[in-house]
Amino acid sequence: MGRCVYGGIFEPGHPTADEYGFRRDVADLVAELGVTVVRYPGGNFVSNYRWEDGVGPVEDRPRRLDLAWRAIEPNTVGVDEFTRWARGVGIEPIMAVNLGTRGVRAAVDLLEYCNYPAESTAMADWRVANGHKEPHGVRTWCLGNELDGPWQIGHKTADEYGRLAAETARAMRRADPDIELVACGSSNSGMPTFGAWERTVLEHTYDLVDHISLHAYYEPVEGDVDSFLASSEDMRRMIATIAATADHVAAVTRSRKRLTISFDEWNVWYQNRFPGESGLQIRDGGPLIEDVYDVTDAVVVGDLLMALLDSSDRVAIACQAQLVNVIGPILTATGGPAWRQAIFHPFALTARHARGTALRTAVRTPELSTSRHGDVPATRVSAVHNPADGELVLLATNRDRTRPAQLTASLRAFESSGHSVELVEHLALADDDPAATNSADQPDRVRPRRVTSSQVGDGSLTTVLPPASWHLIRLRTARQ
Repeated sequence: MGRCVYGGIFEPGHPTADEYGFRRDVADLVAELGVTVVRYPGGNFVSNYRWEDGVGPVEDRPRRLDLAWRAIEPNTVGVDEFTRWARGVGIEPIMAVNLGTRGVRAAVDLLEYCNYPAESTAMADWRVANGHKEPHGVRTWCLGNELDGPWQIGHKTADEYGRLAAETARAMRRADPDIELVACGSSNSGMPTFGAWERTVLEHTYDLVDHISLHAYYEPVEGDVDSFLASSEDMRRMIATIAATADHVAAVTRSRKRLTISFDEWNVWYQNRFPGESGLQIRDGGPLIEDVYDVTDAVVVGDLLMALLDSSDRVAIACQAQLVNVIGPILTATGGPAWRQAIFHPFALTARHARGTALRTAVRTPELSTSRHGDVPATRVSAVHNPADGELVLLATNRDRTRPAQLTASLRAFESSGHSVELVEHLALADDDPAATNSADQPDRVRPRRVTSSQVGDGSLTTVLPPASWHLIRLRTARQ
């Protein structure tokens, strides 16, 4: 899609390109971002994709029309190139199969191609002949993408999709019993079939899959910034609703398995700036949906990350869409630099530091009135404790655009267990200009800034959260 691959992670001839044409400067930023999995080939594109077109000698690969984004796909980068790149930057690949225009046979063939050892099947031998003796070892597989949506090539009813997904899952598990499978859930909470879609699909697939997917994108509607800042309330409701739906199906099917959620597309996306697929001219790729993100967007992304952490008992996978250029945390200039968008920072800080056990927080806060979500907490606080290194991380969002918030966090539970607590650092994303952005000329205009006024003492942390801000506060606990 757009310049995510071609001109994003992959640009032969770029000064930083490696021997395979992948940009090292982008790979370095991906590593800094802290990405652990990447879903490929991703969203709407997959429902018209023939994976076989993207393997073998590059000069022999066909150019195909991608119906999703009305672009010519050269197939220069395919399964082998992607998995090589992913392993090279320390990322586990999540592969999606086409259940829009294809089905069981193509999915099993791709699984064999990726995971079977040399000299075992024709598909495995084809991979070896293409220069990849060792299996790619892809463990997680998505059974299609957004097939609840009428925009999807091969759109299906819940019954149609559920039956196809079940047959595909059954065949793929016979080929490789150790894989994890993700069934398609709703494209967003506004879909007329939201909830009912999941119930029907899971009635077909519950004991055959491990996860059900959810997707959500957020933007301010008609300038309603207050509702936009509270977008995570919708995400939290989505997760709770679909977890309850899955548990209902488990109850009526007498299953003892506890299904988890793959929130494998989420981000801020200004869809009101996009004319829609039908407004695109057929072309050879190029820029598409390259939103430039500001401070407010970064605060929302940080708040969405907190919702995912708070739901980590049910959310097993979460993928911010997309990685580079197309609504991505990283932007690139053709032949030039790559830089961090404002939304890069909350993701990178959370990925680096919020590791361990997500804790329940009891927060007393004023409420804000929003037109889309009703009355919501003005402040959200999440906590993650890592006993291995003694680190306690607090994440906090002040959604109020006009008033600062006084944060007082009780740490007595740690002190009462014989630990001392000290402040390591407090980093904040806040700015007097909430519309500030980063660019090639000013790549660090928006960045986390150290807060020096926070204090720990008498069993509490005290600090002030400026209006419309996101925070990461690191504390160290040590046994006395």
